[in-house]
Amino acid sequence: MSTYPEQPGFAANPVPSADPAATRRYNRLLRRIGVVDAALGLLLMALLLATGWTAGVRNFAFRLAPVSHWLALFIYTAALMLMAKAVGLGLEYYSFRIEHRYHLSTQRPGSWVWDQIKSFLVSMVFAQLLVQVMYYLIRWQPHWWWVTCWALFLMLSVLLVQLAPLVLFPLFFRFRRLENEELAARLAKMSERSGARVRGVYEWILSEKTRKANAALMGLGGTRRIVISDTMLASCDAEEIEAVVAHELGHHVYRHMLTGILFQAVITFFGFWCLKLVVRWAEFAGLYAQIDFANLPLIVLVATVISLALLPVMNAFSRFNERQADLYAWKTLGRIEPFCSAMEKLAVQNLSERDPSRWVEALFHSHPCVGRRIRAAQEWAARRVQSQA
Repeated sequence: MSTYPEQPGFAANPVPSADPAATRRYNRLLRRIGVVDAALGLLLMALLLATGWTAGVRNFAFRLAPVSHWLALFIYTAALMLMAKAVGLGLEYYSFRIEHRYHLSTQRPGSWVWDQIKSFLVSMVFAQLLVQVMYYLIRWQPHWWWVTCWALFLMLSVLLVQLAPLVLFPLFFRFRRLENEELAARLAKMSERSGARVRGVYEWILSEKTRKANAALMGLGGTRRIVISDTMLASCDAEEIEAVVAHELGHHVYRHMLTGILFQAVITFFGFWCLKLVVRWAEFAGLYAQIDFANLPLIVLVATVISLALLPVMNAFSRFNERQADLYAWKTLGRIEPFCSAMEKLAVQNLSERDPSRWVEALFHSHPCVGRRIRAAQEWAARRVQSQA
């Protein structure tokens, strides 16, 4: 039974169902919501461009700030984000209801609204920073702004990874030092053997919002730490938690952070190059000058299309890294039973699909599906036994 009282419109949530049919329905709904959300975003940007409303919003911004280009850009960007939020808010609330329907969410509506506000404000800060810098560079470096933007974007991405455990995640979740000193010591020793320096082992209080479980190696350099959700601590034993953390440490051993940055550098360089071509085309076509921030919906539209087109490639790269991290976990533990049992428990707890179709995995999954991960572990164990025979 849930310890959370019933709320109007929300039944007290039992434990998530292990019913395969319910799992398939849940994941199918999530995929549809994601597709519709992306389509609505693209449609909004296309509508602003096709109707000329983007120029109208720009003119409105300059009427409010006639002598300040940066302030007018701030107003325009805020208006654009508010429109995008209004268009997508219904789907976000529907997703919230879906999590309750499938007994995954424990979050109250008021807490969800507050998270929406915080998320929007954080997005606003970073969007304003990126947009202001981009249009400043377009004025300052009309031919090479995109290269400088690309370099600054990479540096900001690395900085965010470093600051996320200190600044971003605490805005939405509570963390505390893991009280189980024996488990914390075992995980700390495991991290030392992998060569990863961590500042400590923390309990991630997820149960206030969800019954899903997770663990991660958060941060970079001096901010790196092991975090384990209280929901995982409640459902998995010490060996299973070690298996999950060993997987996370495998990302460090195989230097996935570095290869991920290099991969992102290539992808984003191509993206910014495409944006440069589109911005110049719009100027040559007499639509918008490079410096005219009414072209921002065009930039967002193109960036979104590129991201969606490259998503299968990025997912494939991510799944390759996850398989390597799995391998490290098996080798570190010397056996696969804790890993397999942890995967089984997490699949039920998170309502993860065991064996989606290949095309679903390629398009939507950044991790290998649970069924394939367990079978890969069993095949590795069988080869290991044969080699020792």
